[in-house]
Amino acid sequence: MSESTTKTFLITGASAGFGRAFAEAALAAGHTVVGTVRREDDRIEFEALHRERAKAVIIDVTRFDAIEPMVRQIETEIGPIDVLVNNAGYGHEGILEESPMTELIRQFEVNVFGAVAMIKAVLPTMRQRRSGHIINITSMAGYISMPGISFYSGSKFALEGISEALSAEVEGLGIKVTAIAPGSFRTEWAGRSMVRSGRFIADYDAVFDPVRERRRQYSGHQSGDPVRAAKVLLEIVESDDPPAHLLLGSDALQRVKARLRSLGNEIKAWEPLSRSTDFT
Repeated sequence: MSESTTKTFLITGASAGFGRAFAEAALAAGHTVVGTVRREDDRIEFEALHRERAKAVIIDVTRFDAIEPMVRQIETEIGPIDVLVNNAGYGHEGILEESPMTELIRQFEVNVFGAVAMIKAVLPTMRQRRSGHIINITSMAGYISMPGISFYSGSKFALEGISEALSAEVEGLGIKVTAIAPGSFRTEWAGRSMVRSGRFIADYDAVFDPVRERRRQYSGHQSGDPVRAAKVLLEIVESDDPPAHLLLGSDALQRVKARLRSLGNEIKAWEPLSRSTDFT
């Protein structure tokens, strides 16, 4: 790869899961990668991936006031950021009535507000250069939902909506925006990375207990391969006309298609009532 085609990636949550897979693929393709991590041992491990082109920054993406200075430092020491991958996030599992508001606030701080703070920090230079690509890792849960992930799903619906609006705002400025929505992949999302609220209302046992148990058993056996997802990400980055939204995984395709069919049928069934509110 020539120097003219190499890029500088900033990937949040780069110590494991999708973030690590994305970083390793980008480094293997000859790009420079700055990854955000949470601990010093993660920083050392990440920078060992490549002596010159792998850099790590220790930061919590919910420390919003620290994000812009971090980005300015990266731009000064390494160069302009060509690709931002907002990957940092985690899953919350719990019945809405049983889950404390503090968990909802934390879920949005990490999955939504941290991502927006990163976007706001990279946009000024991307806008000045009329170049850049912002990739937000959402989820098929940003299109569909199910019992027990209302907080998580809400955060991913929010990030999908933010991505779509942002894309319309910057499309004339040479900046691309892609929301990537994975289905079930073999990461730690459903394992040690998930926060689970306790159970105490028996009325929800029938609807939720089978879902929680099935998710626990399925963890580590998902059909999605993070390495293949990383190859897709690089293909999108190299595309002259990348998608604004992309589902990853056959399960995401199947479930979202079914949801869209159901939504279309519901809209059609209630169309007269929808139209009844217009002035006549």
